[in-house]
Parts: sequence; structure tokens; C-alpha cells
Amino acid sequence: MLGRASPDAAATTPDARPCLRELLNILEQDGYDFVTVTPVSHARVVARTHRRQARDMRDIFGWSLPFDAALLPAGMFGRLQAGGVIVEGDDGLFASRIRVSRVRDTLFLHSAYPTTAWNSVFLGPDSYRFAELILARMGSLPDGARILDYGAGAGVGGIVAARTQPGSTLTIADINPDALFLAGINAEHADVTAHGVEVTEPTEVEGPYDLVVTHPPFMIDAEKRAYRDGGDLHGARLSLDWAVAAAGKLAPGGRLILHTGVSIVDGEDMLRDRLRDALPGVGLTMEYRELDPDIFGDELDKPAYADVDRIAAVGLCVTRIGGDAQIGGVWRA
Repeated sequence: MLGRASPDAAATTPDARPCLRELLNILEQDGYDFVTVTPVSHARVVARTHRRQARDMRDIFGWSLPFDAALLPAGMFGRLQAGGVIVEGDDGLFASRIRVSRVRDTLFLHSAYPTTAWNSVFLGPDSYRFAELILARMGSLPDGARILDYGAGAGVGGIVAARTQPGSTLTIADINPDALFLAGINAEHADVTAHGVEVTEPTEVEGPYDLVVTHPPFMIDAEKRAYRDGGDLHGARLSLDWAVAAAGKLAPGGRLILHTGVSIVDGEDMLRDRLRDALPGVGLTMEYRELDPDIFGDELDKPAYADVDRIAAVGLCVTRIGGDAQIGGVWRA
């Protein structure tokens, strides 16, 4: 059996773009809906006996199950195969290199399960929290607002923000060209004007911006995968570095919204106080909140997390203002 297919360059070539756009349109018209769960939950679902082979579109493009060619319309099948989006296994079954999930009423392309490749394009449960955080905290933006989604992955954060701001321009920045490819198609599908830039650090992106949204990797990942590994500080290094760099890209009145995960070690949040020390003490306000006290609990079984109490989802909101405003405060729901 073919098993689950991870995406590679074959799924992100120019030939794939028109068929992926067509796929999103067809799925939208058919009322397709899928919510991405954690890898652990996904593995449990597809291990069930009746989920070994796809029965419908959700099984193909959501659960990443192998499928028979007859399950897709002939025209669609041929175009997806020619574009490298679907691949054939030794047993004659096929699998999609991409998944399609719905976030805030629009569909997003991202990597098929399992996301084991270094260049996997991320979208997961964190993306849903991220989208809700942005909508709750972004406030009103000026006409023609400039929005930056740094470390964009599938582009959920920036696209969700830009859809609420007609006339805004969105910059999608990522180290992964595959992410930029899929995020660009996702933006087109959402009727969002966007352009992508391939960068390795936030300082490489030209500012200023009225809104910066970012969802840094935050796990301790032995394989150092770009979409997952957060560096030292028990995975908090990228969150710290990206927050400081992004704050420097804000226009007057501009806002940074960051969603990430933080290791709590002996009761200590590994990010919060370091942010207070690293961000300038004048001209910014900082609001920090724990959004979910316990995520990815299965990671605690790994040796790298031997001293970690829990992993918490947190949200950070930094606003650039004038005068002598000091960093401080935790917002209340």
C-alpha cells in the first residue's frame, strides 16, 4: 500500500498551480469542509479499520488516505496527476501530496499527512487559534494597510487579516519556497492581493507595516524541521527573536500579533520575561496571554522535554505608540 504521501517539489511546480486553483474552486462549490487535527489524533483516526482507503474527497484531501483513481472525475484526476499533485503507489492506489482544510470560511492548501519532510507546509490546530487571536486583537487598520505574515506557512494568519481589510496589501514571507507557492494560491483563492518573499530572518523584510502577524515554530525538534523547530530556550528562541525583529518593523500605531507555544519549566514561562527584557521599554505596549494551558502533551514523553511541566499556547500583542508608554500589562478576555 502507498501509505501517506508527503509533498515535494513535484507538487509545487508551475504546472501544479492551475490544477490546484481549480481543485480549490471545485471543493468550494461542493461544500467541502475539513478541520486539521493534531498529528497524534490524525494517526488514531486513520488507523481505524474503515479508514484504510479513501471513500470521498475528505478522505483524499483531508485525511490523506490512499484512493482508487475512479473516486475522482476523470478530468480532475488527469490534471492533478499531470501537475504532480497526486502520485501512484506500487499497489495501483494513489495519494495526494497536499491537504485542503477550511479556516474561517476559506480553504487552504497545505502539506499531506504525515508532515515529516523538512519543507512541509504547516497548517494545524494552532492555525485556528492564531486566526481567532488575529481577529480579536488586530483592531482597525488605516486605508491601504500594509500587512506582513512572517513565517507564513500556508498563509492563514495574513490571509485571514487581509480579508477583513479591503484595499490592504499582504506580504507573505517564509524560508520555505513550497510554503510561498501554496500560500500564494491560497491568497488568490481568498481574493487577497499578496506577494511572497523568500527570506531567512525578519530583518530581511522591508518595512514598515501596520500589522505583522507571525506564528513561529516552537517545538524542540531533533530533526530541525523548518516549520517545527523553535531553537533553544526549550523551543522559544525563534519566538523571542521574531518578536523583537517584527516590533522594529511596525509603523506608528502598528501592531504585532504573535501566536506560539511555550515550555513551562518548573513553573517558569520560558518566553514572557525574556520578551520584557528584550523589547524596547519606551514607545511600545506589550500584552501577553496564555491561551491554552496544555497543548501537545504527547511531546512530554520525549527526552528533550524531561524537565518541562507543560507546553502552553500563548498570544502576544505589541503596539507601537508615541510618547513614553512602557511595556506592561496582560490583556483580559
